[in-house]
Amino acid sequence: MSITLGPADLRSILAFTVNLARTAGTLILEGSQAIQSASDVNEKKNSVDLVTEYDVAVENLVMSEIKKAYPTFKFIGEESYSTGTRPDLTDEPTFCVDPIGQGSYLTRGNGQPQKLPLALPKPLPSLSKAQIAVEWGSDRAAPMIHDKAGSFLKLAGDGNSIPGGRMAQSLRSMGSAALNISMVAQGALDMYWEIGCWPWDVCAGIVIAQEAGGIATGSHAVVNAASADVDPFKVTPEILTGRKYLIIRGLPDLPNETGRQGQLRIAKELYATVNDTDPK
Repeated sequence: MSITLGPADLRSILAFTVNLARTAGTLILEGSQAIQSASDVNEKKNSVDLVTEYDVAVENLVMSEIKKAYPTFKFIGEESYSTGTRPDLTDEPTFCVDPIGQGSYLTRGNGQPQKLPLALPKPLPSLSKAQIAVEWGSDRAAPMIHDKAGSFLKLAGDGNSIPGGRMAQSLRSMGSAALNISMVAQGALDMYWEIGCWPWDVCAGIVIAQEAGGIATGSHAVVNAASADVDPFKVTPEILTGRKYLIIRGLPDLPNETGRQGQLRIAKELYATVNDTDPK
């Protein structure tokens, strides 16, 4: 049976989530101190994707508290997902959580809240004018690393000497999907292209980008299927779980092109440039 959530329900969930995040933060800080003082750290796949007992402990804390407060809600999380627990993503209320994955990127300070983007969006005529966020990811095996390196080469390279080169202004890596997407939402970066992330890495960032006028889409096939009847920027469960993501900042309406048309143009140009690789 579908559950309908009203504004009051959403405000209550927000308050609960903030309080839970603060509780989990205490455990994360404890784990951070323990990890820094220990030399024995288990690994997920390699040295760029570490896991410790605190990953599981934090997720168990978050999961147990959510189940107490919202027993009918679904839960998707990194550690449980990796053990084979993979519920379908539906319209039912679902918590999608990566409690500690970005722990080393916790922000500090008391800055004043501001509305995104921080400035009026500017046109983006082509990839050659773009600042693009990319990541190598945790899969460093030959097929993935070769395909990504080839894509980065074409994005950054001079087309006069590199076939298909777009000579983008820059390729940048923040080390975190959430931070990359937030920079796109802010307007500091023009787009973020990624293969290999998971839903919990991007779902919150996608909401932020959309609220700031940006779009999110999936693979080459999704963008190439765009038509009057098919909206490539509608984030379906298949896109959110597809592990191929492209987020583009808001673009202004121009006399010959709407902002949305500009975003689709840039998406098609990017996907005409980069390789389409299936993540493991």
